[in-house]
Amino acid sequence: MKRTTKFAAILAPAGVLVGIAAASAAYGLATRQRRRARAGQVVVITGGSRGLGLALAARYGRAGAKLVLAARDHDELTRARESLLRQKAVHSPEDVLLIPADLTDAGQATSLIEHAIEHFGRIDVLINNAGIIEVGPVEDQPLAAYRRAMATNFFAALHTIHAALPYLLDRKPSQGAAAIVNITSVGGKVAMPHLLPYTASKFALTGFSEGLHAELRHKGVRVTTVCPGLMRTGGEVNARFTGQAKKEKRWFTLAAKTPIITASVNHAANRIFRAVAAGRAEITITPQAWLAARAAGIAPGMVQYIASLANHFVLPNAVPVGQPEIDFSLKVATQMDVKHDPLRS
Repeated sequence: MKRTTKFAAILAPAGVLVGIAAASAAYGLATRQRRRARAGQVVVITGGSRGLGLALAARYGRAGAKLVLAARDHDELTRARESLLRQKAVHSPEDVLLIPADLTDAGQATSLIEHAIEHFGRIDVLINNAGIIEVGPVEDQPLAAYRRAMATNFFAALHTIHAALPYLLDRKPSQGAAAIVNITSVGGKVAMPHLLPYTASKFALTGFSEGLHAELRHKGVRVTTVCPGLMRTGGEVNARFTGQAKKEKRWFTLAAKTPIITASVNHAANRIFRAVAAGRAEITITPQAWLAARAAGIAPGMVQYIASLANHFVLPNAVPVGQPEIDFSLKVATQMDVKHDPLRS
C-alpha cells in the first residue's frame, strides 16, 4: 500500500509536467501557423505621431493598411502623415486619419473609436502605444507622478479597449479575427528601481492584457502583449526627472542610447507586425529583456537583489532630507499621452 502511494505521488507531478509540455507544444504549433496581414486592414495606433507608433504606422501602411493615428498634438500628427507620404509607406493622405485626443479622458477615447468606425467602417487592429515615463528615486516621486503614469500607461489603453470592444466582438466571420495590441514593457515584468510609477503602471497593463487574451481568444479577438526592452526612440528627451535630476537624466539617457543593449524602432515594429499576424499572445523584444523576464519568473528573489545592488551602487541617491525636491521636466508640459519611452517603444 505504501509503495502504491509513493508511486502515485511520483506520477502526479509527472502527469502535470506532461500536461504542461503537451499544452506548450499545441500552443507552439498554433502560433507557427502564421497568417498574412490582410491588405485594407484598418489599424488604430495611439501615440502614433512618432517613435514606435510612427514606425508601426509605416510598417502597416506598407502592407496596405488604412491608418488611424491618435496623439494629443495635432501638428505632430500632421508631420507624421507627411513623413509616411515621403517614405511612400502610404499612397495618399486619405489613407491616414488623424485624430487629436487626450486618451486619459474616456470620452475622447470613445470619440476616437467612433470617428474611426464612421470614417473607415470598421477597426481590425487596435494598437495601444501611448505612454509616459517618470524617473527618480521613490523618496522623491510625488503621488502625482503615479497618477500621471497610471492615467496614460494604463487607463488610456483601458479606455480605448473599452470603447472598441463592442465593435471588435460584433464582426462578421468574413472579416477575420480582430486584434488588440498592448505595448507594455519589460518594466511590466521586472520591477526597475527609480522607475516605480512607470513600473507600477506597466505591471497593471501587462496583467490586464494577459487576462484580456484569455477571455477574448476564442471570441474572435486576439490580444498580443508586447514587452520591449530598451528602445532607441529619442523618448528620453520627453521623460520627467525628479530628485537629482541631472544625474538621473545622465544614466537614463546613456541607457536609452547605447546601441548594444537597445533595439531600433523599425526592428521592433517588424517584430510586432509579424507577431500580430501570427496571433501570438506575447512577445519580448531584445535578448536582455527576454532573459530578465524569465529570470524574474524563475528566481524573483535573486533578480530583486541584483536590482537592489544597482540601486545602491549605480543609481543616484535621493535628495537629502531638508533640501527641496527637484522636478526637472523636458518638453512634457502639454503632451502627456503621446510621449514615447525607450523602455517600451
